[in-house]
Amino acid sequence: MKILIIEDELAIAEVEKAYIEREGYGAEIAQDGLDGLAKFRADSFDLVLLDLMLPGMAGTDVCREIRRSSNAPILMVTAKSGEDDIVAGLDAGADDYIVKPFSPKILMARIRANLRKNGAAEGGAGSDVITVGDSLVIDPQNFTVKKNGEEISLTRNEFMILSKMAARPEKTWSRDDLITYALGYEYDGFERSIDSYIKNIRKKLCDPEHENGYIRTVHGFGYKISE
Repeated sequence: MKILIIEDELAIAEVEKAYIEREGYGAEIAQDGLDGLAKFRADSFDLVLLDLMLPGMAGTDVCREIRRSSNAPILMVTAKSGEDDIVAGLDAGADDYIVKPFSPKILMARIRANLRKNGAAEGGAGSDVITVGDSLVIDPQNFTVKKNGEEISLTRNEFMILSKMAARPEKTWSRDDLITYALGYEYDGFERSIDSYIKNIRKKLCDPEHENGYIRTVHGFGYKISE
């Protein structure tokens, strides 16, 4: 497996690279946003470590561009620790958020967890195709979502949330439920991040007939699939 490190502070990037290579993965460094995006497009990477504040191109913009063509896990690694900063990173398509200064051991644990979850998502939670109404088709085996025959690009966490909810349309899902059963016990986010994922899913799936993006808010309880 190969990991791309997009980090303008070379000392931090080299520490990350050393730990990643010690774990047996390949690693490559880019020190600005534009170079990082170019390297990602030119090669095949299984995960991206992405600083939020970068020269050339902001980390959130790099994240959005990567998300246009790839579901590889993106871990934001940044000194900006405010809740709004974290939500902005998740809204841009990041899968996880690590605040500087960080423990290299915790960083590697997060990398392993995201690579495992990505492998589980790509392998699928089962072979049965899930349909929602007449227009939405979710294929857990191939990790695809199609609306009216057109494939919709979701991040891994967005896909896991949507597919879990669609598999049990009768259930109202609390934020805790979605963290536990869709993202897994190892997920280290917070409840508000679920709202960000739901907002992203709705934005990608909404149309005149499904303005809520197939997900209904049940006030005081959580979320539920809506046909």
